Amino acid sequence: MTDFNTMTEKLVTCDAEGLLLIVQTALDEGVAAQDILTKGLIAGMDVVGEKMENGDMFIPEVLMAAHAMGKCVTMLKPLLAEGEATDGVSVIIGTVKGDLHDIGKNLVAMMLESSGMTVHDLGVDISPEDFVAKITETNAKIVCISALLTTTMPMMKRTVDAIRESGLRDKVKIMVGGAPVTQTFADEIGADGYAPDAGSASKLAKSYA
Repeated sequence: MTDFNTMTEKLVTCDAEGLLLIVQTALDEGVAAQDILTKGLIAGMDVVGEKMENGDMFIPEVLMAAHAMGKCVTMLKPLLAEGEATDGVSVIIGTVKGDLHDIGKNLVAMMLESSGMTVHDLGVDISPEDFVAKITETNAKIVCISALLTTTMPMMKRTVDAIRESGLRDKVKIMVGGAPVTQTFADEIGADGYAPDAGSASKLAKSYA
């Protein structure tokens, strides 16, 4: 009998080998891939997110957990019905034009993927026009914009303005984050939400999904 709590525990403790083994065992026992994903893995990443928010887990550990999760998802993907794991929620994430920082962005992207969303990671140095084009292309519901420099924060406003001017503003929720970004700044530029770390970003995105 598969113990989803043990699966969650393996993920939270970053035991990638143990996690892969228990996932494979569960599959051999006939446990549905969707149940493994939601009851074991996504539940585990929820705990990781909470621990990160509370300061009980740090970026290196969260990255290890996310990588372990990713390996398991790769194993499960062929067994999941098309679209079953994503709930149809498409997310765009990128660092604004002029900014080349991506560690925080990558961490948020992994957390969102781990929660079952389809993430389109545009990378770094992304222009407002590129964000707009990708929203149109993917029919995204959530847009996550990152900036790590005070000098590139104005580009966040330009990106939000470009989305508004394109007529797509009502179709997406815009989240912003990065070291110099604050809730006050998010409110000033017209974003829907602000997240100080990857754990809270994942929680916020789920509330929009």
